[in-house]
Amino acid sequence: MFWDPKTPIPRIRGLAAQGATAEELHVSNPTVTWPNHTTLVTGVRPDKHGVLYNGILVREGPGLPVKIEEQVDKAQLVAVPTLYDELHKWGLRTAAIDWPCTRNSASLDDNFPDTPNNVLYTSPRLRTELLSAGILADERDSKFRALTSPGRDEVWTKAACHVIKTRRPHLLLLHLLNTDGINHQYGPASAASYTALALADALVGELLDAMDAAGTRKDTTVFVLADHGFATATKLLQPNVLFRQAGLLEIGDANREPKARAIVIPEGGTGMVYLTAPQTREMDRKKVLELLIGKEGIDDVIQPEGYAALGLPSPEKNPGMADLIIVAREGYAISGTALGDHLLVPIEGSVNRGYHGYLSSDPRMNAPFIASGRRVKQGVKVRAVENIDIAPTIAHLLGRELPNAEGRVLSEILTP
Repeated sequence: MFWDPKTPIPRIRGLAAQGATAEELHVSNPTVTWPNHTTLVTGVRPDKHGVLYNGILVREGPGLPVKIEEQVDKAQLVAVPTLYDELHKWGLRTAAIDWPCTRNSASLDDNFPDTPNNVLYTSPRLRTELLSAGILADERDSKFRALTSPGRDEVWTKAACHVIKTRRPHLLLLHLLNTDGINHQYGPASAASYTALALADALVGELLDAMDAAGTRKDTTVFVLADHGFATATKLLQPNVLFRQAGLLEIGDANREPKARAIVIPEGGTGMVYLTAPQTREMDRKKVLELLIGKEGIDDVIQPEGYAALGLPSPEKNPGMADLIIVAREGYAISGTALGDHLLVPIEGSVNRGYHGYLSSDPRMNAPFIASGRRVKQGVKVRAVENIDIAPTIAHLLGRELPNAEGRVLSEILTP
């Protein structure tokens, strides 16, 4: 959809025409936001950097449900040095605006993190400046959360432009969120999705204009990327309903699960199954496989011996990793609800149409890739790029190396 001629992205198309593009940017499993943003800045996949969710998996105890905690610092989430850690160590200026897994990072000179209570965890100097400039109307997070999704993207863009003009950082990371929310709600290639991409294009244009105003455009390399693609589903799989019916999970007050020997955390196109009771784990594993294998909408149930091939850690290496992974077929997505009586329900009403989280081998999960500006060859088109290649390429452009990266420098798109 991104390269669909109908997509109204003139500023981004201009960058592409002046630089290099790839037909596909291959992303990492799981194909969700925080893990892939972390891969983009570390050059390694989740089996090494450790980020598996938009937060951290918390095991509450034997026989109890697991949960995702979003209120987490970068130091608790990311197990390897990031690009901005290394650049900061080398004395270069770094900034991140709405970038995941950066809360309370000591390596970012300016930070407006993607975390609950964004404003609270914004770098004090930057927060004061944004309030003074009227970019932030209020220092209360409740006021910031009350903005529309396009409104928050506009604030983050203006914050990034402010940093460009006042600090001229060597590295600026910016994450825009509205396109993700719109594609979830209405699905890719919907009228709303095209409109969201038009807004994203305008915001990229604001960044380019800020570089022109700061006099840094000619010395800047711009990467336009996404963390994952999107797919449309028409039916939802509800594995926790089967687990409840089999006695593996209970529903208590406020429709919460007070007990769960088996529970699914949904990731859109996949479901992460946790077996929480050590004494019955192998028996529960066998039961879960019996309940799931061969059911409509389920393409596969992957066991831990298959995780390495997916770039995922084993549960022994990372306690946040699931014991099994359910893979949905095309047209299906996975829900975490344990309510109701059926494994399958149609997607209708206000339920999301768009999903990611499918295996990264699914071409619908591929993302766009554009590099343009300083030291990028004009008109280069490559077949595919791995997202582990982005961080080492940026480090190379800044005259450095990223020692722990598993990706490579994209020398084919760069001038000497």
